[in-house]
Amino acid sequence: MLNKLLFAAIGVAILVGAIVYAKLDQFSSMGEAAESMMPPPETVTAMTVVEAQWEQSLPATATVSAVQGVTVSAEIGGRVTRIGFASGETVTAGEVLLQLDTASEEAQLASAEATAALARADFARARELARNNMVSREAADAAEARLKESAAQVDNMHALIAKKTVRAPFSGRLGLRRVNLGQILSEGDAIVSLQTLDPIHVDFSIPQQQIRRLTPGMRVRVTTDAAPGETLAGEIIAIDPEIDPATRSVRVRARVANPDEALYAGMFAQVEVLLPDTQSVLPIVQTAVLYAPYGDSVFVVERVENAQSGETERVLRQRFVRLGRARGDFVDVVEGLAAGETVVTSGVFKLRTGMSVIIDNLLAPRAELEPHPAES
Repeated sequence: MLNKLLFAAIGVAILVGAIVYAKLDQFSSMGEAAESMMPPPETVTAMTVVEAQWEQSLPATATVSAVQGVTVSAEIGGRVTRIGFASGETVTAGEVLLQLDTASEEAQLASAEATAALARADFARARELARNNMVSREAADAAEARLKESAAQVDNMHALIAKKTVRAPFSGRLGLRRVNLGQILSEGDAIVSLQTLDPIHVDFSIPQQQIRRLTPGMRVRVTTDAAPGETLAGEIIAIDPEIDPATRSVRVRARVANPDEALYAGMFAQVEVLLPDTQSVLPIVQTAVLYAPYGDSVFVVERVENAQSGETERVLRQRFVRLGRARGDFVDVVEGLAAGETVVTSGVFKLRTGMSVIIDNLLAPRAELEPHPAES
């Protein structure tokens, strides 16, 4: 009985060993097959790094100001009898904006003119009598003085009446009306703002280290978030001779053509001063960069020979780079790449070193130095 149990145990052990060996052999074959199987190449877009010449510029933040801007006010007090403008409209120099009541001044003018007429007649008689030695020279001089005094009074009344007619001091666009018909205005009360918007001034500050690079007449580019995608051109017209002791910067003023009135006084803007010299750069599209806290990198496409098939394949190598100035859809690579190398330009977040790729630029997005979005 014991021998039967021993033989049965030996048989079971042999059977289990055979099963384990078969499974191990099966797993080993599966591992070798998996090692021999390679994933298909990934299709990517790519570009060849080419050296380029970029214009140099000095960026700054700016404030827009009107070439001419003023709040039109009442020079003397009075009641508003006529308003000759509407809020927001364009006016020309000399156009009547507001009329104040002049009834009292016109009555005084009539009196002054009557007095002046009498003085003129008295002076004519006194001059004739003096010529015939019938009155003293002093009497003729007194008549002449009364004539000049009455004429001055007439001129004064004309001036008062003219001051009650408020005119546009220059051509421009009006703001919101601040007065109403029949309102009693005091001297200095605001009526409406008037701004000249084309051309317009753009004021900005440049660090003192860059002063020697600035000269009047340099071109500038101005952009603002109020008109995305639109760039306005202008030129520097003045450089302040005084340095701000708080910021150690110099204030610069540029004049910018503003035919569509995209810029308004008081608006925040970005400005670039275009320098005359250029800079050699290695630009790549910004979508080629894998941004990360530990360092920015790109994937370089290299040609290597497959050890099994002997064919040349395109394989990725991750390369850390140091980036410089960005312009449009491109960014300058200061360190880490060389001209002639090929980098992947899209989908870099899903790539890894050693991956085999196929380059297909048929659907690659178009990159521009000065992009103009279609929706802007």
